[in-house]
Formats: sequence, C-alpha cells, structure tokens
Amino acid sequence: MKTLLRYALALLLIAAAVTPVLAENKGEKEIRALLNDALSAFKAKDLDKMMSFYDHSASLVAYDVVPPVQYTGWDSYKKDFGDFFALFDGPISDEASDMSIVAEGNLGYSRMIEHVTGKQKNGQPMDMLVRVTDVYRKNKGKWLIIHEHVSVPVDLDSGKAVMQAGK
Repeated sequence: MKTLLRYALALLLIAAAVTPVLAENKGEKEIRALLNDALSAFKAKDLDKMMSFYDHSASLVAYDVVPPVQYTGWDSYKKDFGDFFALFDGPISDEASDMSIVAEGNLGYSRMIEHVTGKQKNGQPMDMLVRVTDVYRKNKGKWLIIHEHVSVPVDLDSGKAVMQAGK
C-alpha cells in the first residue's frame, strides 16, 4: 500500500511539473479583461473608450515614445492618444504578446510587447514594436491605469530607436 501511495504521489508531482497551471487571481483576471477591452478600443480608434481605462485625474503619468518626455494628467494623455489616432487613414492593427499581469490587493501591473501596424494619412505604413508597462490601482471596484510607460529599444551605435523586431 505504501508503494502504491508513493507512486500516486510521484505521478501527481510529475503531472504538476509537466502541466504548469497559471492560476490568475481575481484582480489579474479583471486586469486581463481591461487590457482586452483597451486593445479593442485602440484598434477601433475609440478615444473616449480608450481613455476610460485611465485614472481621470491630474495624477496620471505616462511616458510615451513621442515627445514630450512625460505626459502628466488625463487631459494631456488624452490629447496624445487623439493625436496618435489622427495619424491613421483606416484601421489600426495591434497585436499583444509576452503579456504578464500581477495584482495584489488594490495595486497591479502588466507588461507586454505590442506590434502596431496601419496606414498613415501621409501614405506611409506604420509598423512598430513597443514595450508597454502599466500600473493599476483599484478604486471603488474598478481597475484604472495610474501610470503607463511605452518605450522602444535604442541602437546604441546609431542612437536611433529600433521600431521593428530583428532590426
């Protein structure tokens, strides 16, 4: 009987090691749903919906890939998004990968790589990879982004941004 129990325990341990279970907590599931909704709003260039995921206050801080170095406040970041959406003639594609979400209590964060493509109004295609890190706070049952950092890697030899994979 002891041998049978040992084998059963060994099989359970092997199954647990071979089949990783990534159990998200409730906050992480809520943030994942927010991110999915935000990606849909981004693709639709729905500025009002997009901004509904951000803290609607002057304390929101965002670092974007375009100047200025820092956007402070909801109104400032809304203008930045509006200017970005206005660059496009037609739809925007935005595919997220390498997404990771952590939430504990009323704070959480996420990180991902986004591949953004679309045709700009000037006729030029846009095809860029950006790294996005968001910090969230839950207030009155709703998660909102309180800090966003969007960046691209830099080629140190040329001093230029690396906007596409493998370049």
